[in-house]
Amino acid sequence: MGVKPQHKIPTINLSKRNLISSTSSWLSTCDEVRQALEEYGCFVATYDKVSPQLHDSIFGEAKELFDLPTDVKMKNISDKPYFGYIGNHPLIPPLHESLGIANSTTLEAAQSFTNLMWPSSGNDHFCETVLSYARRVSELEKMVKRMVFESYGVAENVHTDKSFLTILHQNEVNGLEIETKDGDWIGFEPLPSSFLVMAGDALLAWSNGRIYSAPHRVVMSGTKPRYSLGLFSYHDGTIEIPHELIDEQHPLQFKSFDHYGLLNYFSTAPNADSTAKAYCGV
Repeated sequence: MGVKPQHKIPTINLSKRNLISSTSSWLSTCDEVRQALEEYGCFVATYDKVSPQLHDSIFGEAKELFDLPTDVKMKNISDKPYFGYIGNHPLIPPLHESLGIANSTTLEAAQSFTNLMWPSSGNDHFCETVLSYARRVSELEKMVKRMVFESYGVAENVHTDKSFLTILHQNEVNGLEIETKDGDWIGFEPLPSSFLVMAGDALLAWSNGRIYSAPHRVVMSGTKPRYSLGLFSYHDGTIEIPHELIDEQHPLQFKSFDHYGLLNYFSTAPNADSTAKAYCGV
């Protein structure tokens, strides 16, 4: 009887100095990224543009933020699902609290959120740290997105302002698990220089079903707090499935869709087997 191979989330080095567009290193890394997203729906990116000092600083600021009184944190509101303050949300157990900063790569947004949380004294260090961190992680997201497009042969100027990736970064407390296609659960063991790049349902639909959107969960043990930072971005408008990804072997599986509409649908139908398929499947 054969031994079932043990799954492991692929790790891809995106800190390589020779990672320049059109070079052999770039092209081979593009293929690695695409294959990881198709097979696992995620990969661990080694990325050194977030220094150890910035890593420690952003998680220190996260602790200070979540230590604020609940009534202060509840001032962070939004008309979009999951963008504002969430406390003990039943749909995302065992998440205790989350706060979202819309457009966090802009000084205006970072300052506005900071003033909302610290209206009297302000908090320049928090604002500067968030802005620096968000901009560096945004660079990673843009790089991965470009790699996905190029690997599929989709024109670089198509959907360049649309993103379907989640970039997760967490402190040293484990807990996040990813479900593979065959139903196994594999853990993510965080390091200061590692980021978990995950495909969402929007990317699954955009890729015409080629990319896997992996279910995931958080399994906690012990009493040490787990802090996780996520970069999410959305697009106003209609997302079309590229014609390059439709052929005889891959007939059209998804209709054009609205990204915020997909998010709103998930908030009302969280138990659907495939949110994208239920929302915009052909």
